[in-house]
Amino acid sequence: MKKNYSALTAKILIALFFVSGSAVAQLNFLPRGSQVAKVSQRIGNTDVTVVYSRPSVNDREIWGALVPYGMNNLGFGTATESPWRAGANENTIFKTSHDLTIGGKTLPAGKYGLHMIVNEDNTATVIFSKNHDAWGSFFYDPADDALRVDVETTEVSHVEQLTYMFTDVDANSAVVSLNWEKKQIPFKVETDVTNNVLAEIRQQLQTTPGFARQSWEQAANFALNNDGDLDEAMGWVDAAIAGQFFSQKTFNNLSIKSQILAKQGKAAEADALMQEALPLGTVFQVHGYGRQLIGQGQTDKALEIFKWNAKNHKDTWPVHYGLARGYSAVGDHKSTVKHLKMAMENAPAQANKDRVAANLAKAEKGEAIN
Repeated sequence: MKKNYSALTAKILIALFFVSGSAVAQLNFLPRGSQVAKVSQRIGNTDVTVVYSRPSVNDREIWGALVPYGMNNLGFGTATESPWRAGANENTIFKTSHDLTIGGKTLPAGKYGLHMIVNEDNTATVIFSKNHDAWGSFFYDPADDALRVDVETTEVSHVEQLTYMFTDVDANSAVVSLNWEKKQIPFKVETDVTNNVLAEIRQQLQTTPGFARQSWEQAANFALNNDGDLDEAMGWVDAAIAGQFFSQKTFNNLSIKSQILAKQGKAAEADALMQEALPLGTVFQVHGYGRQLIGQGQTDKALEIFKWNAKNHKDTWPVHYGLARGYSAVGDHKSTVKHLKMAMENAPAQANKDRVAANLAKAEKGEAIN
């Protein structure tokens, strides 16, 4: 009987083991004390994301205690020395859709486990590990390091729950920082937006977007305005203008080509192309070209464009407003006032009339309106 009881007990224990194991696998959606968070930032066309768990200070001593300084043997896993997991629970994960430069070093596009070595002297080492699937830092191996960056930490106001944030975001970079208790651990990430975009343009022009003329115009315009290869830009805009089933000569693509020619030092060819473009433009496109010339300091040429617009789009909005701007640019205040008054009569909406009225008040005092 005793033997049978022992066998029954063993069967029950085995059953409980499997039930318990199954329960652990299935009940991983229960709320955690350190809840999961995700923060992302787009820099140009690069998406940078941090996924992490957020422990609270909860009146505990953090630095040098809960988070030990330096590398430590955590007493579990395969690592003999481990950094901090830079969060709680699983690996903190750092993802980037394009290559980044961090501390003057390249981090290739991809997904990484984010770890940190926090030092007592207000410095830290940020580690990006190719192993992003592990739990915590128990299995950390320096051979998996994709990048290490040394940074300085700063003191901040109390942050109860560990928080990652993006600050100082500009066209090509941002600062990522871990903030917890009274410590901030920041590191700057930078990316080559122009080359990233141009690489994607080249790829996308071979796919569905490449069947639309506007895609080739956008590609050429981006390269023109972001120091791309002008010969490549010229090839793209030429495809939009002629030679393909989608090609069509328009004011927009001739204007882009003219600007490329001007940037290549071919001013006469650029001017001739704009003369060809003018009849294809709307009154607003020609008006915009005149204002562009004023911005470039080509005031006499701008006035001629505004005159052309007034002749070919007689008494329509905004030709008199354009003439007023053209005359103001060359210092003819009397003609400026005259055409502003005419612009008041054909302004299509109150907002337009208000803008003209404000400039008329300036012009009547002899002030420039551009």
